[in-house]
Amino acid sequence: MSWSTRFRVRQFMRGSIWLVPVLGGIAGALCGIAAAEGGRLWTPPDGWTYSAGTAQAVLASVVGASVGLTGFVVTVGVLIVQMATGTFSARYMRIFYRDRLLKAVLAVLVGTLTFSYGLLRRVEQDSVPSLGVTLAGFFLAAGVLLFLVFLNRSIHRLRPVAVAALVAQAGRRSFLDVMREVEEADAPVHVLGAYVSETPPTLVVPSLRAGAVQALDTTGLTRFARNSDCVVVVRPAVGDFVPEGAALFEVYGAGALDDAAAARLRSMIVLGVERTIEQDPAFAIRVMVDIAIRALSPAVNDPTTAVQVLDHLGETLRLLGATGRPAPDMDSALAASPALVVRARGWDDVVELAFTEIRQYGGASVQVVRRLRALLEDLRERVKPECRAAVDDELRRLDATVDKHWRSSVDLDRARHPDAQGIGGPAVGGPARPRDVLPGGRNG
Repeated sequence: MSWSTRFRVRQFMRGSIWLVPVLGGIAGALCGIAAAEGGRLWTPPDGWTYSAGTAQAVLASVVGASVGLTGFVVTVGVLIVQMATGTFSARYMRIFYRDRLLKAVLAVLVGTLTFSYGLLRRVEQDSVPSLGVTLAGFFLAAGVLLFLVFLNRSIHRLRPVAVAALVAQAGRRSFLDVMREVEEADAPVHVLGAYVSETPPTLVVPSLRAGAVQALDTTGLTRFARNSDCVVVVRPAVGDFVPEGAALFEVYGAGALDDAAAARLRSMIVLGVERTIEQDPAFAIRVMVDIAIRALSPAVNDPTTAVQVLDHLGETLRLLGATGRPAPDMDSALAASPALVVRARGWDDVVELAFTEIRQYGGASVQVVRRLRALLEDLRERVKPECRAAVDDELRRLDATVDKHWRSSVDLDRARHPDAQGIGGPAVGGPARPRDVLPGGRNG
């Protein structure tokens, strides 16, 4: 099985909502058979024995309750889907349907259903699976508790800031994974811009279908480059949409390569209908920006949500700007042979993605521009020195945006003032007079 096939299988298993519940149903049926056989070998205490009529009534009630709770879980899931696509971002759904708790609830309920139904068929006047009837009650109780936990978490995750925190966490985890890959001995060479060579490529591998680049097998590609003593250049970046027939790989410096080599290279790249966060931390930033600008739309008009999203967006950017490694120059990439060359996303690109649209749609909100300024000033102090130029440029753009929207307003001075809470936060710039201090330490 090729690497791309294994990746797609993993993605399918992580994203499938029905696979784990089906396995739970099969496990429930098998446990039902085991419980019925075990009841014949072990005599339960008097308090755990049931008459045939009582056992049938209990098991029938458990079956009905399992079906009903499963319907409730599905209903809650549908409501979350409606809320996510209408209020947050449709891209958030890739995280929602990977929720392990959702799959666990469905698996327990479906397993309880098949377990109880299997036992119900084995109840006879002279043979009652008392142990199984008791276990069915315990399984139903476990399903109810899991359902309550799932409902509680689902309600809390209906808040946009909770979704932003979840996406930010996934993005930071993805970035740390990429950083660990870069620090390996056989790490690919990441370059900014397009790889240009004076010699034509030995082999160009076109895409056989259209799709977004979801992942690359950098270890396998590096091994291919080393074994073939060549430079393998990945033309699209992770996250790019590739049309059919576009170049996926270009190979330089190798001997004669046949179609088998092209097929092997294609097996180390995965194309899908949309981007994923696994090897693309910028996709998490894209989702957070979508949530913020949706909140800033005239239909919603909720700048406080945009400010809360900026909190988590800023934390992700601080991690990127403080720990990220600069991409090597093009000369280093050209001199490296054998090597795998992958297009890198620079710090300037990340800053542009994170702030441009929020500044554009939130420029008329004093709360948003104040939070943006506080975030940018904090970033400037925390990121590496080589990353500060992009932050300074974004601050200049923010100044221009504020002048455009607030030049003739009485609140121009307030729009230019940084505030970590957007508006209403503690004043910055010097100690407040005692009579100006309100309860809780907040300045008046």
